[in-house]
Amino acid sequence: QVQLVESGGGSVQAGGSLRISCAPTGPVYRLPVWAWFRQAPGKEREFVGRVGSGFGSPSYADSVKDRFTISRDAAKSTVYLQMDDLKPEDTAVYYCAAGALYTERPGPYEYWGQGTQVTVSA
Repeated sequence: QVQLVESGGGSVQAGGSLRISCAPTGPVYRLPVWAWFRQAPGKEREFVGRVGSGFGSPSYADSVKDRFTISRDAAKSTVYLQMDDLKPEDTAVYYCAAGALYTERPGPYEYWGQGTQVTVSA
């Protein structure tokens, strides 16, 4: 059973930067789409961004566009979420996900990371 392992995250002041990484524990060649979601206390899980083999450049939610960047290291099968100019409203648990469907909905994603906390103070 493939698992996704996240690392990074933490606490930062507004305007700062953080990077989260996500790597699988086994082969994921049949899962071409990788995405990031986040969930704040009392709120639903929210789409952050996605990247997929054959789908061109990554796409992002409007709330993070031009501040967050998704990248992939194919050799390491690792996906990164670089978060710049962080705001207090970005505070949430961030999850990586992998699947076959290029979608912003969390339901179709087959594999999930354990989540990592990102806290942004004003």
